[in-house]
Amino acid sequence: MDYYAREAGAQVAVDFVDALQSTYALLAEHPASGSLRQAYELGLPDLRSIKLRDFPYIVFYLEQADHVDVWRILHDKQDIPAWLQESGTSN
Repeated sequence: MDYYAREAGAQVAVDFVDALQSTYALLAEHPASGSLRQAYELGLPDLRSIKLRDFPYIVFYLEQADHVDVWRILHDKQDIPAWLQESGTSN
């Protein structure tokens, strides 16, 4: 949000937060809606991902019985498999 406020203005930062909140609401209502593609590529069972509307970010999350755990939000231009594998080993 700080980056968008600084580089693109307050309205873009607010739009980013709105996109996040909209994605979180979608996941709360339909947690199985995200893709399992990264789970297969990384060998991380049940890791789902969903792209933020209008922004170049992907939300990675795990669906639990009674909630959703947001694991990471990453820019879609990153080498996501490498980044997730590296960050997963340091936790």
